[in-house]
Amino acid sequence: MSRKPLVDPRRVREEIAQSAARLIAEDGLDYAAAKRKAARQLLGDSRVAGEWLPDNDLIEEELREYLALFQSDTQPDELRDLREIALDWMRRLAEFNPYVTGAVLNGTANAHSDIHLQTFTDNPKDVAIYLLNQNVQYDVSETRHFAGRGDVETLSFLWRPRRDMDAIGIHVALYASDDLRGAVKADARGRVARADAAALRALVDAANAPSEPE
Repeated sequence: MSRKPLVDPRRVREEIAQSAARLIAEDGLDYAAAKRKAARQLLGDSRVAGEWLPDNDLIEEELREYLALFQSDTQPDELRDLREIALDWMRRLAEFNPYVTGAVLNGTANAHSDIHLQTFTDNPKDVAIYLLNQNVQYDVSETRHFAGRGDVETLSFLWRPRRDMDAIGIHVALYASDDLRGAVKADARGRVARADAAALRALVDAANAPSEPE
């Protein structure tokens, strides 16, 4: 009796990560949804063991490669625009100690990406009041706390910064001031999960700086 050939889990992870990266870049899916859809496309509807699924770091690595290969002419400008819009909203929300996170921070955002902000304030409900006073109509949902401590209320709305631009999704997760303690430390690879307006402005300025001649 012939035996079925063994399948290498590492190769499956890579293929799922590559497919997920394409779904993120082209369809604007988040990492979790892209991973699920990619696994379904590759493996069908059967239950998938954890060892077959890529982690977010691998997906991000594949996403960066995809953007460099297929969107290098457009993505840098799209990223710059999103960062400028994020900075504008961080200025508006300055009294609530806003931080930016996600693709706009790590540099993988494109035209399909939303802006994700986090505020850290003693009175999170004041953020909602501010938006209402600015005539911003928002939806309320919950986002998983970045430290795994339950869920936090999140306000989401569409914003059109200019008439020639499509509306952009902005999500503001409402954290308490104490949640910021230790939340801006870099990980073992030197990456930060969130950045304040000054740090984001530095990224924008660095990207706009003329390159040194070789």
